[in-house]
Amino acid sequence: MLENSGLFRSLLLALPLAGALGASAMAQDAASYPNRTIRLVIPFAAGGATDAVARPWAERFREKLKASLIVENLGGAGGAIGAANIAKAPNDGYHLLIGSISTQILTPSIANPSPYDPLKDFEPIAMLVSSTLAIAVHPAIPARTLGELTAFAKANPGRISYGTPGAGSLNHLVGELYKTISGAEGVAHVPYRGGGPALSDLLGGQLPMIVPVMTGQIIALHQSGKLRLLVVTSQKRLANLPDVPTGAEAGAQGLLADGFYGFFAPAGTSPAIVERLAAASNEAMKDQELQKILRGAGFEPVLDSTPARARQIVEENLKIWPPVIARTGLKR
Repeated sequence: MLENSGLFRSLLLALPLAGALGASAMAQDAASYPNRTIRLVIPFAAGGATDAVARPWAERFREKLKASLIVENLGGAGGAIGAANIAKAPNDGYHLLIGSISTQILTPSIANPSPYDPLKDFEPIAMLVSSTLAIAVHPAIPARTLGELTAFAKANPGRISYGTPGAGSLNHLVGELYKTISGAEGVAHVPYRGGGPALSDLLGGQLPMIVPVMTGQIIALHQSGKLRLLVVTSQKRLANLPDVPTGAEAGAQGLLADGFYGFFAPAGTSPAIVERLAAASNEAMKDQELQKILRGAGFEPVLDSTPARARQIVEENLKIWPPVIARTGLKR
């Protein structure tokens, strides 16, 4: 008994020392970071929107961090495979994820059970860009404002349907949010296999309405009169599209949906490493050519992100979208 008690006391005395040694080792790791290759996962197939953000950013980020960096496309299950891979990776700063509203908000909110917890399993580092959606109609639809669209839809049941890249996409959820806010519940959702086919049907007159992500192509089609943008879902009007109001300006309070692309590390990554990564990202985002590339692709660069602000954006979106998802019946 005495021997056991002595062993117990020895273990108790050793705990603070072990903690101090662990903290010291973590501090040393952070001080020498990075000293080996960093793996950056893009959780979608090559050539998509995430690539359009991640790859030009990664080139500048690598230079600012003075690190060896490999970019790996690990797609599947709507981004869940790649995101889950990083959620389970060592939290040593050498495994990073380019996450989006799809991987960090929609997938974990729809899947049952969720493959990961967007707050407990990740350390948000920085947001890179925001993306905006819109409500657009074919020019033949007699509506030049969102209010006129709502009035037309209510007066003509079954005449208005809207196309999106698929059920559960942010585009779909914005369409359902519009219906809830406006009371135009008779507007039907038409899921496509991508945004391109939906746009083609709108331009061809087979579809009256779409909810697209804003891109240079969508802006050009609006300016040429081939489609009509009624509102954007951003907090303020787009600088290169000053004639299109926000949802709030059009009388649809709450029609707000800014998508995001940012980067994340596994939970428990050293705060010192997280801060260093965030600082290198902010330095990369100052590059004027990078900003031009991102804006040309339809994104708005975030130039002053912090880990705290990135976490706040995730938290805010987790309050907005799960209730919308529940109303659509998408929760599996």
